[in-house]
Amino acid sequence: MWMLHSATMLPAFLLLFLMRTSISLSETMSRDEKNKLRNQVVEMFDHAYQNYMDHAYPADELMPLTCRGRVRGLEPSRGDIDDALGKFSLTLIDTLDTLALLNKTVEFEEAVRRVVADVRLDNDIVVSVFETNIRVLGGLLGGHSMAVMLKESGQMVWYQDELLHMAKDLGLRLLPAFNTSSGLPYPRVNLRYGVRGPETRTGTETDTCTACAGTIILEFAALSRFTGDPTFEAHARRALDFLWEKRQRNSNLVGTTINIHSGEWVRRDSGVGAGIDSYYEYLMKAYILLGDDQYLQRFNTHYASIMKYISQPPLLLDVHIHKPLLPARTWMDSLLAFFPGLQVLKGDIRPAIETHEMLYQVTKKHNFLPEAFTTDFRVHWAQHPLRPEFAESTYFLYKATKDPYYLEVGRTILENLNRYARVPCGFAAMKDVRTGSHEDRMDSFFLAEMFKYLFLLFAEEEDLPFNVEDYIFTTEAHLLPLSLSTASNSQAPPLVNNTAGEELDDSNFEWTCPNTRLLFPDPAFPRNLRDPVRSALDKSCPHPTTHREPGMGRPPLRAQDFMVNNPEHLELLRRMGVSLIHLKDGRVQLIQHATQAVSAVAAEDGMRFMQEMMELSSQQQKEQLPPRAVQIVSHPFFGRVVLTAGPAQFGMDLSKSSSGVRGFVTVAEPYNGCSELSNGEIVAGRIALLQRGQCMFAEKARHIQKAGAIGGIVIDDNEGSSSDTAPLFQMAGDGRNTDDVTLPLLFLFHKEGNILLEALKENREVEVLLSDKARDRGTDGAEEGDCSTEEKDNTSPASSEPVDQSQVTTQEQTTDDSVVGQESVQPVGGLGSYASVDEGEEPAVDGDSSSQSVDSLMADWQEDLEAFKQMEKDEL
Repeated sequence: MWMLHSATMLPAFLLLFLMRTSISLSETMSRDEKNKLRNQVVEMFDHAYQNYMDHAYPADELMPLTCRGRVRGLEPSRGDIDDALGKFSLTLIDTLDTLALLNKTVEFEEAVRRVVADVRLDNDIVVSVFETNIRVLGGLLGGHSMAVMLKESGQMVWYQDELLHMAKDLGLRLLPAFNTSSGLPYPRVNLRYGVRGPETRTGTETDTCTACAGTIILEFAALSRFTGDPTFEAHARRALDFLWEKRQRNSNLVGTTINIHSGEWVRRDSGVGAGIDSYYEYLMKAYILLGDDQYLQRFNTHYASIMKYISQPPLLLDVHIHKPLLPARTWMDSLLAFFPGLQVLKGDIRPAIETHEMLYQVTKKHNFLPEAFTTDFRVHWAQHPLRPEFAESTYFLYKATKDPYYLEVGRTILENLNRYARVPCGFAAMKDVRTGSHEDRMDSFFLAEMFKYLFLLFAEEEDLPFNVEDYIFTTEAHLLPLSLSTASNSQAPPLVNNTAGEELDDSNFEWTCPNTRLLFPDPAFPRNLRDPVRSALDKSCPHPTTHREPGMGRPPLRAQDFMVNNPEHLELLRRMGVSLIHLKDGRVQLIQHATQAVSAVAAEDGMRFMQEMMELSSQQQKEQLPPRAVQIVSHPFFGRVVLTAGPAQFGMDLSKSSSGVRGFVTVAEPYNGCSELSNGEIVAGRIALLQRGQCMFAEKARHIQKAGAIGGIVIDDNEGSSSDTAPLFQMAGDGRNTDDVTLPLLFLFHKEGNILLEALKENREVEVLLSDKARDRGTDGAEEGDCSTEEKDNTSPASSEPVDQSQVTTQEQTTDDSVVGQESVQPVGGLGSYASVDEGEEPAVDGDSSSQSVDSLMADWQEDLEAFKQMEKDEL
């Protein structure tokens, strides 16, 4: 796809993208069908973009459920996620070159005029250096590239580099972040005041992620070469040099988080997902754009280590940089979905096909890639903010292979977006892929990246307004021209050659990518790689019984499957050095003696088993129920709006209903539902809306049930509460027998409840579906073989006693308004819940001096939780 024309390279190597092949496969897609899908992509883009312009602009992002703009400071804080917002019309800037690529020249010109006239970059606001660089600076440079291209073709003749001037202004505002002894940038900067001084409200941070510091070079180098000012490229090079120097020299891997002052690794786990991903991407692409051989040398050195330690086809598992043979966790995050695309650029097609197929099968099981999923492909973190990385890799694999299979993958992506994420005011992120509930969020990268890659997947060359092979994609899919490789920037210092004296494998430095005619002599070759991966994932649902020996890869026994009275499980524990003691109070205690394991590797398996057991015991609570869904199915919503709801510990169990409960909603009178209803004849046969407070949940349920309601929805009376910022709650009973309550009762926070109340205000009748997860339009019941949740009820023979994680009781119950005798609620999941252990339930875990301590185990598990938090903090 890219050809390098660099006069600075000696010798003048050409990096050739994988050549097109003449492979003819039986299941081809007709040109008419491709055109239909291409047009569908454009229609979907129009739906998202126009709703942003109509309901959100000039705000940074669209809130598609409430049809308004997200303005930082006016909405409840989402923490570090909001650092991407700078009151600079983020979505419009991020979308500029998408408009040009999709042949929307009129809209592009109008958008450029709006940005130039309306956007201010000197706001007194603290923003993420990483996000502002890739989204805003990259968006301005991509827009400038498109404007120059159009001007050269006789359009936009008025354009006088206004976007480039804005880009340089922004670049100068980001530069103070690089004022550190290491050259690594601070993670945040105040656009008006920089990082020093009390007015900046930043500059005290000590850590940043590797990707945050290593994903600067493309935008800063392009800015230097467009403007002739070498300062920007020099700072970005210095940061990359420092990261290279700090790699672990034995494994040649880098950690996830680094101290920007000392250069010490704060998090020593290494992978290709969150926290590191685009660092590797930018080493390869910096070589393509800038023509410096050392970028490729560094990439190839890292890549060899990735394939040696992290790649376990089709999996990509994090390891410790100092002990790269030791896995750091048993789950993967969705950001690694970009890696098959990078492997295509590298020319390593076989593992790209295998990993992509694994990701596709996970997508088919859950409709979208969960933010994190386990090695047996179950949901670990259920969110999906409409990330584009999987679509990106799909496009690159299709370009490399011309296999129509990848067109069908693209069709699946389109259908799932329209079926599950599309709402009247745009596309809403998935709050939980298991239930299909939505989050009031449409990130700018959805418009910047998703629609570019899908359009290019289905478009023919004549559909494109320019030759896309003359450009390189940044990590945000912004387009930078390859002609920058010959732009003068002689003042920029060369890369530090700190590989001198080190032995490097010259065979590792490949300068050209192989021709696919050699890779695919058999048209069935890609399919032959995919089939075993598909088969492996099919077998993972339900989770298969394994009989592998300890010490052979992953632990042979998962904590969630452990049964106390299963002799086979006890024998596996013994071989891992784990012993079981029955305590007098009915509990069992697990103790690991690493020296008693049959081998050192088996001892490591035992440690991982103990860590899993601690994770389960800390995460789960008594009678914990997953979140439920309230789906608005009537006109004009037609099931496209799904609200995350908390369940009740009493009443109808929606998880056991194939169709849920469907009905029209009406407001109960009195609204609190604490006495006999005065509008019982209206409530009869409907779903009653109730306000939280003044009495117990069970009492509300009894009153609406007596009136003939078929269900109830309790809406929080705490103004501003939202499932976006608070853990979900499950409603507890009133301490009495609640078997008389047979209808379903769900809980909505104030924000989600207001969406429902506003819908009722604007429409005479509003019909909803109460269920365990959102249903497809026209589809009732859960699909057979559903594998969407990580935890499933375990059914065991009578002779076996499963350790039922769902029976862990909570230490405290929170009563409504903190007044005893009113409603009682329990947190559903969430990182802050605390679980105690009751008789006959969760085993306690302990260790001795020869093994890792309990505190250390808990610290390791906490690292996993912190790692995911950093996905939101550093890599959204």
